Amino acid sequence: MQAHQGTVDPAEVAKFEAMAAEWWDPTGKFKPLHMLNPCRLDYITSQIAAEFDRDLNAPDAFAGLRILDIGCGGGLLAEPMARLGADVVGADAAAGNIPVAQVHAQQSGLDIDYRHTTAEDMAAAGEQFDAVLNMEVVEHVSDPLAYLTACRELLKPGGLHICSTLNRNPKSFAMAIIGAEHIMRWLPKGTHEWSKFITPDELFDLLKRAGLDPVDRQGFVFNPLTWAWRLSDRDLSVNYVTASLKPR
Repeated sequence: MQAHQGTVDPAEVAKFEAMAAEWWDPTGKFKPLHMLNPCRLDYITSQIAAEFDRDLNAPDAFAGLRILDIGCGGGLLAEPMARLGADVVGADAAAGNIPVAQVHAQQSGLDIDYRHTTAEDMAAAGEQFDAVLNMEVVEHVSDPLAYLTACRELLKPGGLHICSTLNRNPKSFAMAIIGAEHIMRWLPKGTHEWSKFITPDELFDLLKRAGLDPVDRQGFVFNPLTWAWRLSDRDLSVNYVTASLKPR
């Protein structure tokens, strides 16, 4: 399926296509995501379980839920959702990511519907989901409000939207640009544009303007001593995540 451009920034897509083959290498270019993933999953699964009254300890806890992972990359979030029993669609504007994700899902014995498409095209086609995962994408699009509006259109009434991004302040520049790209070299230089980072208040405003009801936000905080991430109710200074609902 050919992706319609919409809010997609071709230069941003090209960056991630170039890294596509390394998605499942925990020591490669996506090492930061592999490190962050358990923390992201903790937040996502707990939010979905609370909203849809599911027991995470039950087998197939998310059975009957249709979940979209927009900007799915190699499938680092889509696969755990499928293991929990959800009907998962993974969408990415970078065509090179899709075969990587498809092959890995097949190797893992998982049935995931991966598509090279955009949020706008899926919304135009009338697709509907119980939950939309929108992780580390909004800072890469050309028109965040139009993109978030498409994400809202993709939700069923009462549906859950989970969106993470990077705060814009001197600390995030030091850690995400200088630290991750230049010092640690976790990411290729130029992966992020600091000017595109979005403050939590700005994101809440965008979500409201897109027709969503923000209900929660927490920070992802990296501890260099334990070399691990944790959730924080208070520290949203660099990476953070939000939950919002589509009104019924």
